[in-house]
Amino acid sequence: MVTYHAGMDEVFTALAHPARRHLLDLLFEKDGRTLGELEQHLPMTRFGVMKHLRVLEEANLLTTRRIGREKRHYLNPAPLQRVADRWISRYAAPFVRAMSDMKTLVEQRTVPMSPPRHVYELYIRASAQAVWDILTDDAKTPLYQHFDMTSRTDWRVGGAISFLMDGRAVIVGEILVLDPPHRLVTSFHARWSPEVAADAPSRVTWEITPIAPDACKLVLIHDDFTGDTATSQAVVHGWPETLSRLKTLVETGTPFPIAPRYAPAS
Repeated sequence: MVTYHAGMDEVFTALAHPARRHLLDLLFEKDGRTLGELEQHLPMTRFGVMKHLRVLEEANLLTTRRIGREKRHYLNPAPLQRVADRWISRYAAPFVRAMSDMKTLVEQRTVPMSPPRHVYELYIRASAQAVWDILTDDAKTPLYQHFDMTSRTDWRVGGAISFLMDGRAVIVGEILVLDPPHRLVTSFHARWSPEVAADAPSRVTWEITPIAPDACKLVLIHDDFTGDTATSQAVVHGWPETLSRLKTLVETGTPFPIAPRYAPAS
């Protein structure tokens, strides 16, 4: 039997154990830790830490990536975003979202790391081709629709990609890898404020892996920042909502119904 996405029961079960909550706190403080780094903070065997990490990964609350010989663990906020979307009213949402700024404040005190800064993973009840078709269609893609942006793309390696708001380019980039329907890599240069415009371009990677004829895993990696930049701090707010919109549109054919709760500075 194929599991298409972690359900609410799995998420709450994973969060029920204090050791697993502590592991998530550790990744919240510093993402991309190895098993060796994590086990130093828990009074249990290496095998015990591995078991708890496996439960969190099965609940989709963390994702892992191999970088060289190391396996690094990253906090995946997408399931928690779905919990928030289900039970937190749109009136309470601004207060809850303000609390998430704690992560930004913590990241400002950490040493910049070469591994990916932001890694998100979710499962979609649709084929890889269906996800790819919407992701790469300027007329359909839900990316950044929460900011009422439109996109214009030259779909070839080296082609330009622009996201426009009121006719002004607020995100620009270039297609670096185009491997349908599995992998899309672009540069990412935000221009919605002087602070982010001063940053060097970063990199966004979309990886789509089929797990069944009508299901796939989507991994989004935003990395290659030159440090703890204004862009790296800003995008952490938008990606979970962007991915929720993409998942909803692909699975239901209907755009995400929740109105935008914030917008880039003009």
